[in-house]
Amino acid sequence: MTCHTDALPRAPRDRAGWSRERLMDRAELERAIEELHPASYAWALGCCRRNRDDAEEILQNVYVMVLEGRARFDGRSALKTWLFAVIRRASLAHFRRQWLREAWLIKWFGTHGEPQTADGSGEIEASQTAAGLLAALSQLPRRQCEVIELVFYHDMTVDQAAAVMGVGVGSARVHYARAKKRLRILLTSEVAP
Repeated sequence: MTCHTDALPRAPRDRAGWSRERLMDRAELERAIEELHPASYAWALGCCRRNRDDAEEILQNVYVMVLEGRARFDGRSALKTWLFAVIRRASLAHFRRQWLREAWLIKWFGTHGEPQTADGSGEIEASQTAAGLLAALSQLPRRQCEVIELVFYHDMTVDQAAAVMGVGVGSARVHYARAKKRLRILLTSEVAP
């Protein structure tokens, strides 16, 4: 008796070709994360408002969480979508801890240090257009900036961006439309004499 595997239904696969039934072993996960590192670093920079030190720290923490098993890929979405969501949540937690630490210092020690801002855009601005775009993006609300960055810089759909951001698809579409409209206004007002 012969078995025809062509007649068997195939398990659903994500864009990278992973089936939900066959999750990655550690070596495959490490290799996949290594391939996604440039995009992951760019997304971490976006989550950190272009602060390289914070982005590197957050990304390192995410990799440790993933490799230690504290964050597990279950195959319900594409690996990239899942990893970007982990990076986003880690960056929010990082800045929450940083804010609490600064609030505690101000309360108990009365220190009123200036907030640290790391521009870091000097490396990114290769032209006046890039500088103008970065300036316009920095004026957008956080969620609008996130959805634009995910869609345009990381080639995600609005649905995938919604999954990364942890919001509904409708909400992501509204943020996306508002961000495009606001960017258009900001960029045309910059160009006008």
